[in-house]
Amino acid sequence: METINHFINGKVIAGDGDSHQAVFNPALGQVVSQVALATVGTVDLAVSAASAAFEDWSAQSPLRRARILSRFKSLMEQHRDELARLIVREHGKVFDDALGEVARGIEVIEYACGAPTLLTSTFSDNVGGNIDNWNLRQPLGVCVGITPFNFPVMVPLWMIPMALATGNTFVLKPSERDPSASLMLAQLLQESGLPDGVFNVVQGGKNVVDHLLAHPEVEAVSFVGSTPVAQYIHHTASANGKRVQALGGAKNHMIIMPDADLDQAADALMGAAYGAAGERCMACSIAVAVGDIGDELVDKIQARIKGLRVGNGLGQNIDMGPLVTSEHRDRVSHYIDLGEKEGANLVVDGRHHRVAGFEEGYFVGATLFDKVTSEMAIYKDEIFGPVLGIVRAENFSEALELVNNHEFGNGAVCFTRDGAIARAFSRKVKAGMVGINVPIPVPMAWHSFGGWKRSLFGEHHAYGEEGIRFYTRYKSVMQRWPDSKTQGPEFAMPTAH
Repeated sequence: METINHFINGKVIAGDGDSHQAVFNPALGQVVSQVALATVGTVDLAVSAASAAFEDWSAQSPLRRARILSRFKSLMEQHRDELARLIVREHGKVFDDALGEVARGIEVIEYACGAPTLLTSTFSDNVGGNIDNWNLRQPLGVCVGITPFNFPVMVPLWMIPMALATGNTFVLKPSERDPSASLMLAQLLQESGLPDGVFNVVQGGKNVVDHLLAHPEVEAVSFVGSTPVAQYIHHTASANGKRVQALGGAKNHMIIMPDADLDQAADALMGAAYGAAGERCMACSIAVAVGDIGDELVDKIQARIKGLRVGNGLGQNIDMGPLVTSEHRDRVSHYIDLGEKEGANLVVDGRHHRVAGFEEGYFVGATLFDKVTSEMAIYKDEIFGPVLGIVRAENFSEALELVNNHEFGNGAVCFTRDGAIARAFSRKVKAGMVGINVPIPVPMAWHSFGGWKRSLFGEHHAYGEEGIRFYTRYKSVMQRWPDSKTQGPEFAMPTAH
């Protein structure tokens, strides 16, 4: 059976003393490979390789780094289908969705290729007393990325290009559930001309994460995952003196106003709630029906669910694949049980969905609850599955209050034809990413991704301008070239006068 190992200092290696964990194809419910789980000794090798490579890599011009990233982008485009198939095999999302994931990752590489411009500093001539003042943005050192199972290509590419473009070296700890793509990224970077040691991959579990969080040679940690783990990583890494960005969970709401196009809103909800089987931090899992549109909205969604095509993500014309593991399938089913017990109206039940020819797969069908209230666990908790809840609200103010009172603030959406409502929503909603008639408002590469409240721990959002800030230290330089005449000591604070 194939073993997915580590990539350290330009080579695929097996660590001494590694244990192994099975990697499944979730559509089949079968083991397809195994992944090595690193010891702390293997982690030390990866960090040492990155640390040793830092001096030379950080001394390279931004233009040379950008040219390597440009070649990497071209190779990613050439191998996008292969990467997408790896994603489908180990995660389960449908092939077109996997291609979209790869495309969004490539966009960040393309943005990072602008490093010579992105790192341009400002210069102020003669601020006073023949002193010139300018600023630099300099790299941090060894940076770490800890990434989730649901986007094994896109999320690492939120981090890797930005870190490398700014002169840092990098250690990636991908999810052990779908690790194959991480090695392909490493191989394509190497083929692009990236020097050995600049990028490394360590497979593993919590012991690997904990060692990276405490490692004295690690300067910064980027994380995407659930809120409890994000909070733990932020607290632990910060206590160890690291710079941290930790993106956590979500419970994204879509407010649907009475004036909205309900067919458009229902179509948007289908993709936002059930795309990738709901395993997205930007999934819309709560729809707030405002006024008297609730019954009609539920009918439209229910009718569309009947036409939803669930199956193996590599099949033709499939809309939704399986969940990533049998344990996660059981967790999602448990939440559907709980929603019934709490008194929500179960309109469509996906617990017993079976796909012909894939009876052992980890499938849960599209599930729809109506009459959900804010006290229910299915409203409060991030289920991370194909479960959509409909909440009723009398007016816009009540709907907005629901969104703003929730502990998560990753994304929020409003469907309306009213410009005043749209403007008020965009300004008053407590969420980091906002959509107006856009169901999944993931920012483009030159903007930045991140939430509010308990959806983000740390000050920096991911990629874009925020990524440049996260992966660099700001330095101000003041310089004067005195003439031969002795100035004498200066005891006053320098000023521009």
